[in-house]
Amino acid sequence: QVQLLESGGGLVQAGGSLRLSCAASGRTFSSYVMAWFRQAPGKEREFVAAISWSAGNTQYADSVKGRFTISRDNAKNTVYLQMNSLKPEDTAVYYCAASTAYSSNIYVYTSSAMYKSWGQGTQVTVSS
Repeated sequence: QVQLLESGGGLVQAGGSLRLSCAASGRTFSSYVMAWFRQAPGKEREFVAAISWSAGNTQYADSVKGRFTISRDNAKNTVYLQMNSLKPEDTAVYYCAASTAYSSNIYVYTSSAMYKSWGQGTQVTVSS
């Protein structure tokens, strides 16, 4: 398994920004894609963004497209999620995830079933 350590969550006002970090260790060589998911109280865990380690191809949920940016630093085995123009609807626990499953179709990585390793989660709260 890949070990994932998240940081960067916090409380911000609507319109503000946060940057989440996810440091990966362990069997990182077997991971093809890294992603961020989130789960709000009373809701199912939902896909936010994904990025491939090699080419850096990205995929975003429609709800965050244009506001969030996922990036990676291969040398540091770290993935980031820059969140701008935050809305109260973005309030959730954000989870980093690593997928060891390979697919040529980036869209399949929007499914949580593609991921075996998960971080502990970091709380993001956006006030009105």
